[in-house]
Amino acid sequence: MLNADGKPEERARIPEWAAALDEIVAKSQERLIGIRRHLHQHPELSAAEQETTRYLSGLIEELDLEVRTGPRDRGLIIDSRPPADLRRVAVRGDIDALPIQDQKEVSYKSQNAGVMHACGHDAHSACIIGVIRALAELQKNELIPWPVHWRAILQPSEEIASGAKEMISIGALTGVEAIFALHLEPAKPTGVIRVKNGTFTASCDEFEVHVTGRGGHGARPHETIDPIAASAQLITAIYQMLPRKMNPQVPVVASVGEISAGHSPNVIPEKAVLKGTIRALSEKARTSAKETLEDIVSGIARLTGCRMETSFAYGCAGVVNDPDLTDIIRSASHTIPEGIDIEEMDNASMGGEDFAEYVQHIPGSMFRLGCQSASGCSTLHTPEFDLDERAIGIGVRILTRALILCSAPAS
Repeated sequence: MLNADGKPEERARIPEWAAALDEIVAKSQERLIGIRRHLHQHPELSAAEQETTRYLSGLIEELDLEVRTGPRDRGLIIDSRPPADLRRVAVRGDIDALPIQDQKEVSYKSQNAGVMHACGHDAHSACIIGVIRALAELQKNELIPWPVHWRAILQPSEEIASGAKEMISIGALTGVEAIFALHLEPAKPTGVIRVKNGTFTASCDEFEVHVTGRGGHGARPHETIDPIAASAQLITAIYQMLPRKMNPQVPVVASVGEISAGHSPNVIPEKAVLKGTIRALSEKARTSAKETLEDIVSGIARLTGCRMETSFAYGCAGVVNDPDLTDIIRSASHTIPEGIDIEEMDNASMGGEDFAEYVQHIPGSMFRLGCQSASGCSTLHTPEFDLDERAIGIGVRILTRALILCSAPAS
């Protein structure tokens, strides 16, 4: 049923605590934007997020919370004060940046050369700080109608798929029964979220192929075994043959993203190295793709006479959203009075996301948060990436609502 404004009727029935939450977030909106901009100006790469961690810790130090720092002073685990043996619901954000040069001309442009928040982790972090502060204020003023025991995880090293495992290793999931997260979606306008039951993202594994031939003079290739020519054949074979060997109904993507060989234009080198990723939407396809890649490498090695050695680095599994928790995200969004457009994703993303590590252990759900900027940049991991900062407050409101709704006593 629609109300007079053409919105679903349930959006008009806002719980008292949700209305109080909206007021808290509205008052903190400028502060949250300031936090995001500070982080954008001072990005740190994966495994080097110490200053980011100190800054984020300082934002909540006056609150009555239990705070633990992650391995090597990177990342935070923040708990509400009730005893640790109580079951908790968690929210997670990530804090690391990418090795990209910021090319925007804005007042908050990155001040660290060659490092940039191009995947929105600055906004993710601001959202989690917003959730923490909103929950603390709601609980202080006894505005939540039932007990809520929560944990916030601000995680390092998502971009290299190691941070979630690090945080889990120090007990980030101990006593946690469910976990929520979001990811920015610059292709969608602010006010839109995207949700999906089940498989939400692909697994992502890195591969590396060392190609060894016989070097020599560029004028006499017949006296060499050219590893660059062999590498070119290998790349073509991967792109042409791997898709033909896989079930086309289960998407798999293999991409070579790095090639290194040689030091002089007139010398055929002895060695070349290829690096890339394989992404898949099922564990069966993930295993099959790796085996197929090894078969292709072996075949090209025999054909070219080069020695080729393949290795894999485990990245992360795919995120699989729990349907019940995804329903809670839908319900949380329906109680935002100005209305959130909820889009159901037909297909999972082929991107990787190490939130998958958490949902290997407990139920969890991630949603995508529309944030399309005025600049029109609609792609992550680009030098021009930016966002409509109004989306931060929406993210805070949805995550906080979801956490509270998930904590409600069974009827």
